[in-house]
Amino acid sequence: MTFDELNLNKSLLNALDDLGYTIPTTIQQKVFSVVMSGKDVYGIAQTGTGKTLAYLLPCLRQFQFSKEKIPQLVIIVPTRELVVQVVESAKKLTKYMNLLVVGVYGGVNLKPQVAEVSNGVDVLVATPGRLVDLLASGVIKPKAIKKFVIDEADEMLNLGFRAQLKLILDTLPAKRQNLLFSATITDEVEELMQTYFNHPIKVEATPAGTPLENIYQMAYHVPNFNTKVNLLELLLGHDPEMIKVLVFVATKYLAEKVYEQLGPEFGEQLGVIHSNKAQTQRFETVNRFESGACRILIATDVIARGLDVAEVSHVINFDIPEHPETYIHRIGRTGRVDKKGIAISFITENEKEQQKAIENLMQQPIPVRPLPKHLEISDELISEEIPKSYLKIPEVKIIKSENYGGAFHEKSEKNKKVNVRRNHAQEMMKKYGKPIRKTRKK
Repeated sequence: MTFDELNLNKSLLNALDDLGYTIPTTIQQKVFSVVMSGKDVYGIAQTGTGKTLAYLLPCLRQFQFSKEKIPQLVIIVPTRELVVQVVESAKKLTKYMNLLVVGVYGGVNLKPQVAEVSNGVDVLVATPGRLVDLLASGVIKPKAIKKFVIDEADEMLNLGFRAQLKLILDTLPAKRQNLLFSATITDEVEELMQTYFNHPIKVEATPAGTPLENIYQMAYHVPNFNTKVNLLELLLGHDPEMIKVLVFVATKYLAEKVYEQLGPEFGEQLGVIHSNKAQTQRFETVNRFESGACRILIATDVIARGLDVAEVSHVINFDIPEHPETYIHRIGRTGRVDKKGIAISFITENEKEQQKAIENLMQQPIPVRPLPKHLEISDELISEEIPKSYLKIPEVKIIKSENYGGAFHEKSEKNKKVNVRRNHAQEMMKKYGKPIRKTRKK
């Protein structure tokens, strides 16, 4: 099947032709007809399967032109980086259409974005928090929204946007079409759809946990962090096929540490992005990576979730993720469409449990290679790898002895107090021979 066989208008076909797209991916073929039918949709698709075009093409095909420049199509994504990339894709597809596409996200001044939206918008791409801000300010009139897309739903909920999502869905008009895309359908995602969707149709491009066929996977068992750095440096320096390499690291601290250690060897070829980096710096680094000016990009999962970089030759899992689904997300950055890709994992003894979980999810093992002969094995551990030792406080037994002071003895008989009820009449009788009675004064 080609795009010509889909029910697309000439404007979209011309834009696809300019982009060099001729054959739709599996998810694009499956989603198109369901969205065109007007039914709610939830799609299960990994990164790299073409899901952005899967929802943009039918939504843009059904777009009804209006003189009022208020958003008919609203798309929410979890990260700023993904906002930028979806906006870019939408603008390329609407090259021959008179549509205004605007992207908004948090972390920057709200006023310029309010002004831009106020000037008119047909397609709005936003992060959940910033969309809530715009709805609260009244600059967006929700009544015109006909289609609402939630992209990377599982990650959005993982990042804590549940309250914002519910607020947005409660605000939107009841008569609308909902589209949700996620790599995995978690319990939270399921609950969201049951509450707000109208009998959604499931569309699955690749079964969850199935890696893309054109990705070759391999692993190395390494003893520690410093050996991982040595191995990474060795591979990057001796493998000429590593032309665009995405390195996933567990934390921003470790990302900086890897960047610092590789810096002297690779210099300008190296880039790093994580949440502590300024927004402009992150965009600049991603642009350098996309253009090829920087061939090695070190990133954390949260930031890299919004990346959609073409022609990534290698994905390196410097650290193994805690959740096996995250591994699928990571390796999906390479091996796009008809391209071959390679995914390499560095696995320590403590990470072998995660390896087993990933292999169980994929229902296939990750081939383990022997370490290169010239690899320098380090004995030095970083602080995170040193086993924590705790001082054991010895129990002090108190031995009772008769030589201790009075506080540790029973009280003597004379010091024991016993509450006894006194009979005053008897006491008076014993003392005076007769009871003494009080008489009233007359």
